[in-house]
Amino acid sequence: MADKTIEDLARDMGRIDFAMLTTRTDGDQLATRPMSNNGEVEWRGDSYYFSYDSARTVADIQRDPHVALSFQGKPGLLGKPPLFVAVEGDAQIVRDKNAFAEHWTDELERWFPQGIDTPGLALIHVRAVRIHYWDGADEGEVTV
Repeated sequence: MADKTIEDLARDMGRIDFAMLTTRTDGDQLATRPMSNNGEVEWRGDSYYFSYDSARTVADIQRDPHVALSFQGKPGLLGKPPLFVAVEGDAQIVRDKNAFAEHWTDELERWFPQGIDTPGLALIHVRAVRIHYWDGADEGEVTV
């Protein structure tokens, strides 16, 4: 087991933009979908994702805030396996425009054409409670 810190892991995750977010549905099934972290790659255990308030993801989180995130980096030099990160966390739905502005990037207008004024906009905030990683032959957990 390696002993990475959250700072080490954040540096290693530096260019990973997309995560897979898993929630539990009202039928007690798991639902997973890709989410962009809006270019926020200075990761420290908190992740932010925009959605529409009417999305199933938001309803799932309101019912059960326990979620999972998975990240995968690019393969390393000479065929080294990529970095894999699994996060268990608690999510909350944020509906505050100041928070929207803090995490907004212009590329999001592709999905939310009126920017932070898009009707029904919601921000999903995931706070990590357990982080496990695999990096080549190293694996371990990072204390949050």
